[in-house]
Amino acid sequence: MQINRTASAHWAGGLKDGKGLISTQSGALKDYPYGFASRFEGIPGTNPEELIGAAHAGCFTMALSLILGEAGFTAEHMETSAKVTLESVEGGFAVTAIHLSLSGRIPGADEATFTELANKAKAGCPISKALAAVPITLDVKLG
Repeated sequence: MQINRTASAHWAGGLKDGKGLISTQSGALKDYPYGFASRFEGIPGTNPEELIGAAHAGCFTMALSLILGEAGFTAEHMETSAKVTLESVEGGFAVTAIHLSLSGRIPGADEATFTELANKAKAGCPISKALAAVPITLDVKLG
């Protein structure tokens, strides 16, 4: 089985004065603005690191749902946030870390079990695997 998803970016202008638009095959993003100001200056719009964080949080949480089910648990709810760190390094900029913060209510599971299963999901989710060159950390809160 092979699944292909597409996204596209349009750019016009230079780095600092240019304007970009990002679109996804699903239409979830359609000509959504991004640029230097939204990436480095906090101006409204999206940026690649935010999109990586959203993809990682979503993939990880879905993977954890599968792993919980295999262990006989069903999440009442789970929330995952992903903090993607972009830093200036020798030779330019690089994503240097990703930190996942997970909280959830899992009837019948204790904190140790939830943490163990969450770490299994972190290691196994396809986006974690794609981002393996970056250190990925995780904190877990059951409640």
